[in-house]
Amino acid sequence: MGGIVLQGFIAGLGTCLGAIAVIIFGRMRPGTHSFILGLASGIMSAVVVFDLLPSALRYSSPLSALAGFLAGIILMAALGQSLNLLFPSTFTFHARDYLKMGYLIATGIALHDFPEGLAIAAGFAAADKLGPLLVLAIGLHNIPEGMATAAPLRQGGLSSGRILALNILISLITPFGTFAGIAMLDYSMSFIGLLLAFAAGAMTYIVLGELAPESCRNSKLLAYLGILLGVALILTFGFIA
Repeated sequence: MGGIVLQGFIAGLGTCLGAIAVIIFGRMRPGTHSFILGLASGIMSAVVVFDLLPSALRYSSPLSALAGFLAGIILMAALGQSLNLLFPSTFTFHARDYLKMGYLIATGIALHDFPEGLAIAAGFAAADKLGPLLVLAIGLHNIPEGMATAAPLRQGGLSSGRILALNILISLITPFGTFAGIAMLDYSMSFIGLLLAFAAGAMTYIVLGELAPESCRNSKLLAYLGILLGVALILTFGFIA
């Protein structure tokens, strides 16, 4: 069990690598920012469409998957409204908006990383080669997810130490999910399906409500290029896996 949980931790570290890249290079140019957020939008969208939802339907009934999906959307919408109340009026609207988006992305990625950890556990249980391939694919797409978390937080004025600390916490969700997945596999696959659908709803809200609109704010061309590249990356690694 320990070796599999360690694999989950390695996959989760991709989030920290993405955040470190943003911290090192500082505030990005508007075009670069649009491209990175577009890349994250594409990756998250592709994961939802080609990974999370099909897996949710495979492990649970359509009604259960729909319930989980809607619950994810409703929770993230509620979090978005709640975060508006948490920031004091001394923040400018621009900084507050970026901070809110960063925390929403962090929350959504954390929700997403838990079922990813479950998937890693299921992959190692299903076949010896599937587990490592899932670790590779999840670790790679966690890098731009870490960048997507760090970029708006950086734009909002959060310190490098707090950004890194937040991403370290997020990176621990994947091995926690792997540990939980190992314990749950013999109990109920339908519960895993519900969690996958819940994460899909949360990520859908983030992409449509936050990431995609913000990525198009400065450069629609670079945002669209990032989206296409993100989708292509997930399709490529999904095909390899």
